[in-house]
Amino acid sequence: MRKTTGAIGLGAALAVSAALGIGGTANAAPAQPRSLYPPSALVLTVGWGADAASTEVQRAVTLSCQPTPTGTHPAATQACAELRAADGSFSALTTRSEPGRVCTKEWHPITVTAEGIWDGRKVWYEHTFANNCAKSATSTAVFDF
Repeated sequence: MRKTTGAIGLGAALAVSAALGIGGTANAAPAQPRSLYPPSALVLTVGWGADAASTEVQRAVTLSCQPTPTGTHPAATQACAELRAADGSFSALTTRSEPGRVCTKEWHPITVTAEGIWDGRKVWYEHTFANNCAKSATSTAVFDF
């Protein structure tokens, strides 16, 4: 008798849950493939030194461009716009400079880095400028902090 009562109780519980739409997979949304990484999340650094391995970071900011520009970067909106226009190519941004800008040939290296995710892809970028004037001569807001 116990087994019959238990089976009736289980059947009633299943009938109620089906009527209420609880449990089961009839209302489940199909699985959507997603990246393991967010659309964009970057850490940008600046430090004195000839390469990232020997440089002490002087300043660091975060930058996220999707769905909206956010982070601790002082000009997040402009930096995101420049990265989108360059299709995420950091080298395209650090190699263009203001026309007519004159800097000394002093060797006091400053290195910038970018690490994180851009457009769902892992990125790592490092560039060393001869001095701060050469860094400031680049016409980009991405490493201007």
